[in-house]
Amino acid sequence: MKLYNYFRSSASFRVRIALALKGLDYEYASVDLVKDGGQQFAAGFKAMNPAALVPVLDDAGTLLTQSLAIIEYLDETRPQPPLLPQDAVGRARVRAIALAIACEIHPLNNLKVLVYLTRTLGVSEEQRNAWYCHWVETGLQTVEAMLASNPLTGACCHGDTPTLADICLVPQIFNAQRFKARLDHVPTVMRIHQHCLTLPAFAKSVPALQPGAE
Repeated sequence: MKLYNYFRSSASFRVRIALALKGLDYEYASVDLVKDGGQQFAAGFKAMNPAALVPVLDDAGTLLTQSLAIIEYLDETRPQPPLLPQDAVGRARVRAIALAIACEIHPLNNLKVLVYLTRTLGVSEEQRNAWYCHWVETGLQTVEAMLASNPLTGACCHGDTPTLADICLVPQIFNAQRFKARLDHVPTVMRIHQHCLTLPAFAKSVPALQPGAE
């Protein structure tokens, strides 16, 4: 198994956590999204993923893209420990939290969006950062409401065992902290984030410990 990823990519971070939770060994292949004009645009990589996005998981020659699809594939093919609850209602709740992050927050603040804002639309760095913080702060406020008001929330987003929701939440907080976004308004989110980082699978997957980290 080989994972093409970038140490700072939150989508890559998600898959690293999932692989670690499953106890799966893999070869780390770094695709630097900044150097050389972005190594994700190289012909060899685009042949694997025409979208020029990380991560890409090569599982014995089967190429998989999109972090949530990869994680659910891993959960179906290596079912222990499960990353989704056993009941339909629980699975729907976990997916809703994960998608609130992966579909509502992350796409607005992805690298290609930030580059477009500055290089094409000519916004200043200050304006770009304000854009980033607005969407991450309001998006996490929604996640906070989903978590704080629900009795199914435990040490983790859903009960006391990490799920797909936690796998999405932790990388998003790392990005928010890098851009100095406000986080004091989401205490439940931060409590869960801090708890997850005490778990080995999350702790070993953080950007600073990956090859190529700056």
